[in-house]
Amino acid sequence: MAELHTLGAEALRALIRQRFAGTRPERAIESLRIGPFPPEMTSRFRGMFPPNPTPAAVLVPIVDRGDALNVLLTERSSGLKHHAGQVSFPGGRLEPHDEGPVEGALRETEEEIGLGREFVEVVGYLPDHMIISGYQVTPVVAMVRAGFTLALDSSEVAGTFEVPLSHLFDPASRVTRRRRVAGSDIEYEAGEVPWDGRLIWGATAGMLFTLHQLLDEACR
Repeated sequence: MAELHTLGAEALRALIRQRFAGTRPERAIESLRIGPFPPEMTSRFRGMFPPNPTPAAVLVPIVDRGDALNVLLTERSSGLKHHAGQVSFPGGRLEPHDEGPVEGALRETEEEIGLGREFVEVVGYLPDHMIISGYQVTPVVAMVRAGFTLALDSSEVAGTFEVPLSHLFDPASRVTRRRRVAGSDIEYEAGEVPWDGRLIWGATAGMLFTLHQLLDEACR
């Protein structure tokens, strides 16, 4: 089977739909991912999870450009209390009136960047990710039809950009880092992905690593 980053848009489009069809949010502690760490390492950090995390959801928007599939990302405003200036997916805390993570992710996406839900087709979920600021985030995977116009809330989002999945899935694009976590030096591959002068890291890189891993397993 071809390497994931070498697949054409048609094959990758079909693989995404096939892999995530019928998936549901995985919220159990055994399924949780944390930051950029691969799943086999996550269990080592379960003691760091807060006992009552705040539920949140993000949209993982895969923009269908016909001959290419791109992930739409945001740059958070510098004045925000948490994760200021970082690259992230649109989304945020679930509100009491949200019927679930899909509604929360779509609502937050509309509020933050003005992406209308009529352009969005939800195809499934990634396992929940725990964020160091105390949020348990459900990533909602969606295909986004081209032709949309964005309207950014400048108090939350400084800008948006797209990154080809072929770049994100290319092992040569990842920067391996060694960092000290919980008293141990740990080397991991999903730590950072540079793109056009920006750096994708932390929880966002971790979710992209999870997306890559699940699709890579499905195509083998």
